[in-house]
Amino acid sequence: MLSEHNWVLSVGTFLPLVGVIIMLFLPKADEALTKAVGIITAAATLAVGVFTLIQFDYDRAGEMQFVADHEWISVIKSSYFIGLDGISLPLYFLSMVITLLVMIYSWNHVPSPGNPKAFFILMLILQTGMAGTFISRDLILFFVFFELVLLPMYFMIGVWGGENRQYASLKFFLYTMFGSALMLVAFLALFFKTGAESFSIPYLIENGLNISRTTQIWIFGGMFVGFAVKVPMFPFHTWLPDAHTQAPTQGSVILAAILLKLGTYGFVRIAIPILPEAAKAWAPYIGALAVIGIIYGALGCLAQTDMKRLIAFSSVAHMGYVMLGISTLTSFGMNAAMFGMVAHGLITGMLFFVAGSVKERYHTLEIKRLSGMLLQVPKLGWIMGFCAMASLGLPGLAGFWGEFPAILSAYQPADGLPVEVFRAYMVIAAIGTVFAAGYLLWMFQRTAFGEPTAEFSPGHGHDEDIHDVNKFEWVAWSPLLIAIVVFGVYPQLMFKVLDPAVGVTLKAFGG
Repeated sequence: MLSEHNWVLSVGTFLPLVGVIIMLFLPKADEALTKAVGIITAAATLAVGVFTLIQFDYDRAGEMQFVADHEWISVIKSSYFIGLDGISLPLYFLSMVITLLVMIYSWNHVPSPGNPKAFFILMLILQTGMAGTFISRDLILFFVFFELVLLPMYFMIGVWGGENRQYASLKFFLYTMFGSALMLVAFLALFFKTGAESFSIPYLIENGLNISRTTQIWIFGGMFVGFAVKVPMFPFHTWLPDAHTQAPTQGSVILAAILLKLGTYGFVRIAIPILPEAAKAWAPYIGALAVIGIIYGALGCLAQTDMKRLIAFSSVAHMGYVMLGISTLTSFGMNAAMFGMVAHGLITGMLFFVAGSVKERYHTLEIKRLSGMLLQVPKLGWIMGFCAMASLGLPGLAGFWGEFPAILSAYQPADGLPVEVFRAYMVIAAIGTVFAAGYLLWMFQRTAFGEPTAEFSPGHGHDEDIHDVNKFEWVAWSPLLIAIVVFGVYPQLMFKVLDPAVGVTLKAFGG
């Protein structure tokens, strides 16, 4: 079973590029054809993803499946080594789902300046980078995919973004490049310290234990910066609100749903299993930054006047819960963190979709100018309320299973970690949930309740664009809304896939 279908991951990852090549030959003027090719490519990629889900052996979720290992750059001993286990499966599949839904949404929402051809091509390249990152089992391959994601996102923000798009895209690019440079140095240090034999992750996990503790701590530091910028953890988070606020809706959704997970995934897949000693030394500090991020993100939300910026700051807080779970180094915390990544992807992706549709109708996202959405666009208003409830961690919706177990896991961190310190983190994180309820309900109350403001009330000239949810939005949103409920009611669906793989990852900690 494990060796069969070793073509399936390569096809799932590189199929979008086939769509890109076809699109290059299409006339720019034929917008409908371009969009159709983009959506068909994304749908075909998702079909490969569904096939992968069906063929995956869930009884052996802790093992790598569909493994392909071929020579690639023999000069630097890097190979094309890919595989999928219970940790990467949910994220790999989510990246395909989100790409398709974003494309369907884009059918009648291509941001100006037009040119859907370039826009759809960038989304497909982005999909290849995201999927590739989650299946890479070789550090150089991982690095290539990790960086591939950077360029399409830079152009998406820089070309189709808001007024300050150049500033935001440059800031996004420079921050991420800075983090990646340190991460690459850490990868090279690992390579040489383990005998310069291979960049393969299983090989490094086996031989990483032989590196002295001090060296481990320094190497982990390099990776920490690279991944923390991507997460983004406090204090490396300042690029995120700007990038989100200026990005087009599609860019924001992909950024929130998938790209932020590349950082947390890097911790779980690479930094922690390869350098267990350093992970223990760093864990209390990672936990500290995580809870600072939770409180800081929440306070940042309360200060925002722009709906999209508020959702962006909420991402800083939510990713704080994920990092808190990871920092406990327990399988309980790690499971919560992995679940939290997927839940955050579904919920925050959905919130950005809603924000984009509000912007399109009202031409503003200023909270004080919006009011009475439940009267004017009731369906959109209710969907926003539902997503706000999910985001604040209401039991019965997916957000709860990412936050609650992550907070709980801090009560009993892995052996060798300071228990009192982590229990203090637990209390702070729990207080953060109260703030989350505060800023989300406050945003919902001000935009959805009450009467529409004078400038948007009927007969004032501004109401011709205001209409309720259209069919493209329903098609793009329904799967996310259903998934939020399904994983909220039956979280075991995901936990049973994650748990065996998390156990393997935490072997060094008696996981």
